[in-house]
Amino acid sequence: MRNRVILAAIIASLAVQPLWAGIGRVKKVSGVASVERAGQKLPIKPGFELEKGDTLVTGKGGKIGVTFNDNSRFATGANSRVNISEFSFDDTTHKGNFVAEVQKGKVAIISGDIAHSAKDAMKVKTPSALLGVRGTRFVVEVN
Repeated sequence: MRNRVILAAIIASLAVQPLWAGIGRVKKVSGVASVERAGQKLPIKPGFELEKGDTLVTGKGGKIGVTFNDNSRFATGANSRVNISEFSFDDTTHKGNFVAEVQKGKVAIISGDIAHSAKDAMKVKTPSALLGVRGTRFVVEVN
């Protein structure tokens, strides 16, 4: 009996995702929307946990709303691709690093704790520009 309890505990611990793996959560989804991760296209719904390296993808009429662990918020518009290439955040010191790459489409951003922690801690890249974020709200559109 004791061995079964230990085995069940081991199996349960393998099934639980570590707390530090997720960098944010999808809050809203509408239309055609998914996340690309490690070459796979994943369907998403509210509560879906994002990881560093994920690409938010929307199609016709698609929108994705995300809240990151540092309280930054993204809202992507239709026909968009936004890659979260870097994200680290210490919830004790509120310091970290955040780089998002808007490859196409539109994203509205409200910066969170990372942008307030240090100059150049949060950056948004486009095919033709690099934006340093210092704590603000803005929209980026790439055609």
